[in-house]
Amino acid sequence: MGAGSDRGTEDGVSAATRNTVLAGTGCGCLLSPVVVAGGAIVVIIICGFGVLLAPLIALILLFGGGGGGGGDGASNEEIAEQVMDAFEGDGKGELEESTVPEDLVEPIKDAGAVCEAIGPIVIAAQIEYESGFDASLVGSGGERGLSQLPPEVFEEYGEDDDDNDEVSALDAEDSVMAQGRYLCALAGQVQQAVDDGRAEGGVLDLTLAAYHVGIDTVLAAGGLPRTNEAQGYVAAVRAQFAKYAGVAAPPAGATPGVTPDPAASPA
Repeated sequence: MGAGSDRGTEDGVSAATRNTVLAGTGCGCLLSPVVVAGGAIVVIIICGFGVLLAPLIALILLFGGGGGGGGDGASNEEIAEQVMDAFEGDGKGELEESTVPEDLVEPIKDAGAVCEAIGPIVIAAQIEYESGFDASLVGSGGERGLSQLPPEVFEEYGEDDDDNDEVSALDAEDSVMAQGRYLCALAGQVQQAVDDGRAEGGVLDLTLAAYHVGIDTVLAAGGLPRTNEAQGYVAAVRAQFAKYAGVAAPPAGATPGVTPDPAASPA
C-alpha cells in the first residue's frame, strides 16, 4: 500500500502543545505515556526482540480547539490516558467529523459500517497514513486514490458508490468504500484463521497488517509478522486513532485536505 505521509510539527501551538507518538517495532510492547518539560505528552512504544527503540512514526496531535475532546479542561495526564486508550482500542467509536474533509464524513462512516470488525476511526486513520487525504495520489505500484489499493484489489472491491456511472479509485467515495469492503473481507479471513488456530493475535492488528503486506504473509507468519514493515504499519495507523476519535483533534483549519479560508476571521 501507500508509503504514508510524513507530518511535521507546527509552531505556535497552545499551552498543552504536542502529543508525539513514537512507535518502535517488535513484540511484547510496553506502552508508556510520559509527561515531559513544557507539557508535551510523549507516548512511547518500546518493543523487544533486540530492537532497542526504532522510531517509525511521529504523529503530532494538537490539543484543544476545533472539535477535540482533549481540550475540555482535562489535564495532560488525563489526555495521555485517553490517547493510550484510543491507541489500544478497536477504532469502532464515533468519528470526530471535524477531523476529516466534510465531503468524506459520510463515506468514511459508511465504510466503517460495512462490517462489525472495522469502524470509521480505522478507515480515517488508514486514509491518513495511505494518502494523506490526497484523492489524486498515484503510487509507484499503480495504487490510486485515497485508500491506495492495488489495481487488482480495487477491481475486485470497487463499485460505483458515488453513482456517477464510473468505477474509479480516483473517485473518493468509490475508493473509501472499496477500502471498507476489502478490510472486512480480510477481517473475515483473519477471524477464521484465529478461530482455527492458524494465527494468533488481535483481529484488527492482523487485518491492518494483511492490508499492507498481504493476507498470505500474515497467515504464513501465524500472526503479526516480525518485520518493521508489518508491525510499523499497524502502529502507525493506530497512532492516528486518538485524533479521529476526537481525543486530541487539531484546531480549525488543520483538518487534512482542507484549505483554510484566508478571508475567515479568527474567533
